[in-house]
Amino acid sequence: MPITTQLILISEQPIPNLTPLLDKELRPAKVIMLVSDKMQAQANALQNILKPKGIQVERYRVTDPLNIEAMQNLILDILDAYKPGEIALNATGGTKPMAIAAYDVFREFKHPVFYVQDQLIWLYPKNKPQALAQHLKLKDYLSAYGADLINMPDHTGVIAPVHKLTETLVNNMGIYANELGTLNYLALKAKNQQLCVEIEDGPQARPHLWDIFDIFAAAGLCTINGHRLTFSNETARFTANGGWLESYAYGLCLKLKKSKGIQDIANNITIERQSASANPVKNEIDIGLIYANSLHIIECKTKRFKENNDTDILYKLDSLRDLMGGLQSKAMLVSFNRLEKSSLARAKELKIELCCHSELRNLHQHLEHWLSKKDNF
Repeated sequence: MPITTQLILISEQPIPNLTPLLDKELRPAKVIMLVSDKMQAQANALQNILKPKGIQVERYRVTDPLNIEAMQNLILDILDAYKPGEIALNATGGTKPMAIAAYDVFREFKHPVFYVQDQLIWLYPKNKPQALAQHLKLKDYLSAYGADLINMPDHTGVIAPVHKLTETLVNNMGIYANELGTLNYLALKAKNQQLCVEIEDGPQARPHLWDIFDIFAAAGLCTINGHRLTFSNETARFTANGGWLESYAYGLCLKLKKSKGIQDIANNITIERQSASANPVKNEIDIGLIYANSLHIIECKTKRFKENNDTDILYKLDSLRDLMGGLQSKAMLVSFNRLEKSSLARAKELKIELCCHSELRNLHQHLEHWLSKKDNF
């Protein structure tokens, strides 16, 4: 008899509940949510994802998530409407008492029970672990973790001139490293209506800096008139202000999408979510991708920071990963500059992957290795 309904226990980790619901082989017509008072927002987020996909949602309030007997009685009432095999329990979420109570009742009445890790494990009746389809997309993943507004650019790739520019800069780091900091500064100063800035030093005094101007001009991102640098548009100015490194990393991720089976990928993602205060909280993700049903976040930095700033970036990246990605998510910092020893130690402690300075030439291999690792470290 086909399973038409899944009963799930709502918790702060929504993805183990979501992935079996989106798997074509497991997808039910209806999902029943058992929701404690503390988990109402999490249930709302899942419901908002499932209803547009045609999955019926039924919710039951759990007034005391630690009361096993009350839970058992609630589940008994629910199961009265189902024959054995019509409904399955996903025992991954909820409190331990909720999971124990649900498991005991389902098994007693011979209804299937499964648990989700990196695959689906059948607890009753015993069966071989089942691979979960990897159809989860970024918007659904971020929405499940409470993102109310998600903005992603429409473009799907890095245009050829910019791709060539990024490779030129990375392959010639030894020549251009010092002057790229100056370009960052000039691009920041050009954040005005005219998108222009005056260059103090000429090509004889700063030949490598002017070489960089030529590289950006050849890509159609700027023009030089005397000592005036004018950017073609705001996107071009952003690219010069460090966005080129994001474009470089994003281009490499796109190359890996097919070979590694990346499910979804985007860059320059903006998220808004509700907080305890009245005002929504805004977060930005340089590059976000879904691989093996887990969120992977990449932060790209070209600015030279002091030690405390390095640490701040690492803590913010760690916080964003936990907030929007959950326990199985990963984070990487891609930096044009070297990090201080203390920051290297902090990154290891926080389980944040690093690719810095001269390692950028091998970023493709770093990304492959990072995606393939089952654990963060």
